Amino acid sequence: MKKLLLSLTALALTTGLFAQEATTEAAPKKTADDVAKFKSETLELGKLIQNNPSQGVFEVTNISKEPLLIEQANPTCGCTISDYTKEPIAPGQSGTIKATYNAKNIGMFEKHLTVKFAGIEGMKSITIKGEVIADPNAASAPAATPATEPKKEVVAEKTATPAKKVPAKKAAAPATKKP
Repeated sequence: MKKLLLSLTALALTTGLFAQEATTEAAPKKTADDVAKFKSETLELGKLIQNNPSQGVFEVTNISKEPLLIEQANPTCGCTISDYTKEPIAPGQSGTIKATYNAKNIGMFEKHLTVKFAGIEGMKSITIKGEVIADPNAASAPAATPATEPKKEVVAEKTATPAKKVPAKKAAAPATKKP
């Protein structure tokens, strides 16, 4: 009898655990697309002058029925800096994510930021892109000439050379007066 009662209790507990797991897994998990709508997921910054950082602003709207909090908005490289709305975004309201590109290297660029929302599965990727061109004013500046370039100081290494032996001069004997 004890064995039967113990077996039924174990069976009931095991069944309860499996049923609980099934209900939590069956509930659909929210993704970033379920709670947030970006006005644009890609910003074209156009042509940027080299060494003049440029900023793009992404607008994100909360399309859920609960406040939305941006946990992170991380650039994927060191050439981009980000900032974002830190307060919860009310349902139907919008927040911003700012991405500043340093524009150091000439040429086309495409940089990504990963956005993580609190309590949401996965991350959202957003993109800034454009082209960095040389400063047209820098090309019209006169080129440095050798006369105007600062002189580089060249320090030669001193090498020790053996000193030559120079024969010592004999001192002249003092003249003696004869009486």
